[in-house]
Amino acid sequence: MKKLSRYPVKKNDPLQAWDAADTLIENHLLSLEIAPNSRVLVLNDAYGALTVSALKVVPSPLITTYTDSYVSTTAIILNTEKKITPIHSLSGLQGSYDVVLMKLPGQLSYFEDLLCHLSHHLKSTSKIVFGGMIKYISKGHFQCIERIIGQTKTSLAQKKARLIFAEFTKGKTPSPYPTRVTIEGFDHPFSHASLLFSREKLDIGTRFFLQHLPQGNFKQILDLGCGNGLLGIAAKQLHPRADLIFADDSTMALQSASHNYTLFFNDQATFVWTNCFENQPPESVDLVLCNPPFHQKSGVTDHIAHQMFRDARAALRKNGLLRFIGNSHLRYAHELKKKFSSVTKVAQNPKFSIFDAIK
Repeated sequence: MKKLSRYPVKKNDPLQAWDAADTLIENHLLSLEIAPNSRVLVLNDAYGALTVSALKVVPSPLITTYTDSYVSTTAIILNTEKKITPIHSLSGLQGSYDVVLMKLPGQLSYFEDLLCHLSHHLKSTSKIVFGGMIKYISKGHFQCIERIIGQTKTSLAQKKARLIFAEFTKGKTPSPYPTRVTIEGFDHPFSHASLLFSREKLDIGTRFFLQHLPQGNFKQILDLGCGNGLLGIAAKQLHPRADLIFADDSTMALQSASHNYTLFFNDQATFVWTNCFENQPPESVDLVLCNPPFHQKSGVTDHIAHQMFRDARAALRKNGLLRFIGNSHLRYAHELKKKFSSVTKVAQNPKFSIFDAIK
């Protein structure tokens, strides 16, 4: 796996594109007796490690890789040298699969959703292998597998990673997602896909941000890292003549945002599936609203926020405004001042700070 790259590709990137759980899954896969016509399904592959492993045992037409993420999709295409183009809708799963390889996601609602869809594409002889780093494997993972798929057993731990094996003994289970969530101050319940952050209620950062949305003559507004689209929808209510753009790495997020937008408005918004807002039209928006994630996959990081700052600046017209919220302890103001002509703190509470950055 030494040739695998993360995405975005960085020269001399100190972070590798796989972990011990990926290696453990590959070693187990290579030890199996797999018929040459076996269909292999790969789920939740971060950068392509599992898909590349699958290519070692069956040809590419027999492999289906699903990921919700634009970043993961781009990395998988890169690392498989375009042999595999992932699907990014669970409705794209077809027929039954002989081998299933899944990296355990941290979010149990998403895991449950994956397993429910998977249960429609398994047979009793399917070989099902889950892998994860031990510190991220919870009791809830085992409970989901045993309720939807069947009994589990585990491998020995190696390099702080472990495999979980299951036999399919259950029936087809319908997914309970997306769910409907009522949010105070909005006339319609929001549709929330299984992968959304703070899926069951409004998170405290967004709640604080909603109290400090900017006023002004904004014609084009970008909700960057939009999630369920709530910030953009609230901004549209304040600026009904503005055109809205929603951007996110997650397909499920954009599907939720698109559905939610139609609940409130009759016009058309733009929805962009991308990494932050890279390679989009420059100097095309007046206002960017941004509540960035502070993690990618299982790693805590601030590099996503930093790229969002760069992409927001590129997208903004002269004198355009980025209004940004972040955890106060992360000291984002210093990074903003490197890229914008003026940076002002708008509001602060014990946990979050809101800044205005003007191009």
